[in-house]
Amino acid sequence: MAVKSLYVGNLSYLVTESTLQELFAEYEPTEVRLIGNKGFGFVDVPEEKAEAAIAAMNGREVDGRAINVSEARPRARRDDRRGGGGGFGGGGRRW
Repeated sequence: MAVKSLYVGNLSYLVTESTLQELFAEYEPTEVRLIGNKGFGFVDVPEEKAEAAIAAMNGREVDGRAINVSEARPRARRDDRRGGGGGFGGGGRRW
């Protein structure tokens, strides 16, 4: 069975993985993951139920917040980022 991962954002910090499991129960989630205290997570559902889950759940109010639900995008590899590193900036020599 093919599975699609759904991004679920704008979550209250009170939401648990069990809460998400219950919210998406109708769509038969195979895995639920919250990402720390970041206010978002992922719910894996069978591919044939993904569109219905997005349509029904996107904008739904959970704990006083309208959640965002969409198909998850692949995570960008960290080494693909361009630009310099962090630090204190400047970097010029003083004479």
